[in-house]
Amino acid sequence: MADTVPTAAPFVPETDDLDKLREAAQCCRGCDLYKEATRTVFGEGPPDAGTVLVGEQPGDIEDRQGRPFVGPAGKLLDRAVADAGLDRSGTYVTNAVKHFKHKPAAPGKRRIHESPNQTEIMACRPWLVAEFSLLHPRAVVALGAVAAKGLLGPSFRVTKQRGIPMPWPESAHHPEDFAGEAHDDAFVLATIHPSAVLRADDRDAAYRGLVDDLRVVAEQLASRR
Repeated sequence: MADTVPTAAPFVPETDDLDKLREAAQCCRGCDLYKEATRTVFGEGPPDAGTVLVGEQPGDIEDRQGRPFVGPAGKLLDRAVADAGLDRSGTYVTNAVKHFKHKPAAPGKRRIHESPNQTEIMACRPWLVAEFSLLHPRAVVALGAVAAKGLLGPSFRVTKQRGIPMPWPESAHHPEDFAGEAHDDAFVLATIHPSAVLRADDRDAAYRGLVDDLRVVAEQLASRR
């Protein structure tokens, strides 16, 4: 018998309530990442958010607190969003993968993340699709390679296609999953993950690049009002 393909689909309830979706996600066993994670880290923000920011996966602090983008990368993202002219309070933040994948660490030491593989990205995708079914954003931002692959498919390369607005959901991987779940003129844009700024040799240049990409989002939103 062929091996079963990991998927969160059996754990995703039919609901029109984000809080119920978030509660159900805590019991997800769709792939093995839950075994070493503290908890599921679900999305957070207003249901009527005009912009959805999709990261890769929770980090060490997010895993401990159960909230997305509350660590150093999240604080940098908050600053970049503000510097780009976007309203952080009007954004919804989530991750393509809801559990923290990490390398073992000594007691008391910060755990270092490992990038989820394509199987894990696709296993968690039903949660992302379910979130979008309850959100109707005008702008979708993919932060980093894992988020871009989860939204736009495994062939998408952030290094080559970052900062370019594309129609949403036509550009999405399996666009039928997101059909009808966004405004008619909604768009998606990919950029680097804020953690890449923290790892960069030239942080100032990397930060400016992130802000420039997010500024494109702000300008597009303003022009489409």
